[in-house]
This record gives sequence, C-alpha cells and structure tokens, in this order.
Amino acid sequence: MTTIYIDADACPVKEETVAVAERHGCQVTIVSNGGLRPMRHRLVEMVYVAEGPDEADNWIAERIGAGDVCITADIPLADRCIKAGGTVLKPNGETLDQGNIGAVLATRNLMADLREQGTVTSHHAAFSARNRSDFRQALDRLLRRLR
Repeated sequence: MTTIYIDADACPVKEETVAVAERHGCQVTIVSNGGLRPMRHRLVEMVYVAEGPDEADNWIAERIGAGDVCITADIPLADRCIKAGGTVLKPNGETLDQGNIGAVLATRNLMADLREQGTVTSHHAAFSARNRSDFRQALDRLLRRLR
C-alpha cells in the first residue's frame, strides 16, 4: 500500500492530501516538529519529531520507499526521497522525479546564492484555490499511476 508522507510544518495542502488519499485507500503520515493540531482520521498517522533543523526531513527520508509519495516544497528533501525510490509532489501539483530533480536542485541552489548576494529578493504569491485544485488533480493522477 502506498504511504503518503507530508512534510507538514509549512504544508498548505494537508486536508486536500487526506481527501484524495481516502479515495485511494492510502495511509497518510503527517510529520512535524510540533504545533500542529492532531488530525483524527483512520488513515492518518501524526508523527512529532524533535525540534531542530531537518528532523522531519530525516524521519521521512529514512522511511520512504518505492511506491510511496512525499508532499513537500523542500527541494533537498525531495532529492533524498527520490534517491530512496519515492515520488515527490510539491504543494502546487508539480511532480519531482529523477528526470527533473537535478535541474530543480540546481535552480534552488542558484537562487539561494543570488538571495545571499542581495541580487534577488524572494516573493511568493499567495496560495490560491486554483493551486489547491491543481494539487488535488495531480495527486489523484499520481496515485492512479502508482497503482
């Protein structure tokens, strides 16, 4: 059975993930450093890891495997999950896999360098209803493909 791991501390699509997972009968593991209200659902496991950088990432990367999915916007975590055989879906519905993770990771690193130099400042658009819809559709397609 497919397990969906959610890198949850900043994830805007937890509810959407559970709704789609329910239709497919997938286990959902929500991993957080704390501060999240427990989600009571038969398919959901809440995991609270120790405070500290990358604790949730490490927990997910150590457990994900072939046929599993990670929901994250964290590109280094995505890279680790893909190397472990998992599939990654960003909250905007973009799938990350072996075919595109190298370019995405390189772009992320370049942008981090440019921000450090002050050349570029970050601006993230608000997460919209359209983003949520795109995510639900992408997760549904991904889970059908993994079956």
